[in-house]
Amino acid sequence: MRLSSRSLSLLGCCLLAAASTAASAQMKADTPPPGTHVSPAASYGKLLTMLEKQFVDAAEAMPADKYNFHPSVPGGAFDGVRTFGGEVKHVAQANYYFFHDPDAADGGEAKAIEALKTKEEIVKALKDSFVVAHKYVDGITDENDFVMTKSGTRGGQAAFGIAHFMDHYGQMCVYLRMNGIVPPASRK
Repeated sequence: MRLSSRSLSLLGCCLLAAASTAASAQMKADTPPPGTHVSPAASYGKLLTMLEKQFVDAAEAMPADKYNFHPSVPGGAFDGVRTFGGEVKHVAQANYYFFHDPDAADGGEAKAIEALKTKEEIVKALKDSFVVAHKYVDGITDENDFVMTKSGTRGGQAAFGIAHFMDHYGQMCVYLRMNGIVPPASRK
């Protein structure tokens, strides 16, 4: 069965609406009543925890022998794109960038992560980078959330870091589906 581009667009909108509704329902179940003060750390932390799970589950869903997969079509439209494992490593590296103390020295994590080869090593590095992200987010307070640092505000860095890894999550979901794997967050 062939679908028109209009039908595909409508289908895409319906899928996006369903995913948004499910995520909204999940967040509402744990949401304090209106008027309750929620700390920045709790707010960013809740979002980070929920989206981290989706990302890590996707990284774990791809078989080890497919970590070198990247799309390829005649004409080179995908030349130079990261492999699936490259996407995961990139996010692990970027988490150290976005979720760091701007006055701290670079610990060399990016170079160490780039050298990793196996799925097991890469997923461990990803999980370790999220530990760093949580530590950073846990340190965001009412007093320092929007105070400028060398890298921007702590809240801004956290928001950008979360948006960044979810952008790559979308790419990873396409890679999973191209290999016949339904992303774990879409299985229900």
